[in-house]
Amino acid sequence: MAAPPQLRTLLFAVNALLRKRRYHAALAMLKGFRNGAVYGAKIRAPHALVMTFLFRSGSLREKLRAILQATYTHSWNLARFVFFYKGLCALQSHIQGETYQAHSFVSAFIGGLLVFGNNNNINSQINMYLLSRVLFALCRLGVEKGFIPEPRSDPFPWFTGLVWGLVLWLFEYHRPTLHPSLQSSMTYLYEDSNVWHDLSDFLIYNKSQPSK
Repeated sequence: MAAPPQLRTLLFAVNALLRKRRYHAALAMLKGFRNGAVYGAKIRAPHALVMTFLFRSGSLREKLRAILQATYTHSWNLARFVFFYKGLCALQSHIQGETYQAHSFVSAFIGGLLVFGNNNNINSQINMYLLSRVLFALCRLGVEKGFIPEPRSDPFPWFTGLVWGLVLWLFEYHRPTLHPSLQSSMTYLYEDSNVWHDLSDFLIYNKSQPSK
């Protein structure tokens, strides 16, 4: 069925507006907000679903509320950050009449303080995820620029051993320093596997089921 004439006229006007270069920076901020919200929800919802039903106690309603809250927080924060970042980059370029590399850092620094500066579980996970990627990228950049000698052999196995050695040492002897979600995962893997009473909680369940 064909769209009403009024709707076709409206769509034509909106599409004409979206094609105007003079509004590109502002429209890019809006689409960045949209993409941040969608991506945040797509990333957080499956993770929250799995982690909540694996490790969180409480009623079904409480679990669903926790999943929705985590998804909303991740989506809202990422949407706002993209919006602020793109807006600040555009503002600096407009003021200086040119784009510089420092614009990206300054914009993200301010956006990070405003959006991800609150120390909660969601922001902590996001920041730690980014930190690992940043350290990897800086090492590669250092090699590329000649600040770090290029390794003669692949350093990844040594890096892997160091990471796993440190995280298990921290878990066994300095557990409170680790993030709560990592503590839960490692408790399930390395502590719960030390306890069983019969075949049911040896193979079928992680912990024995309460008798009815």
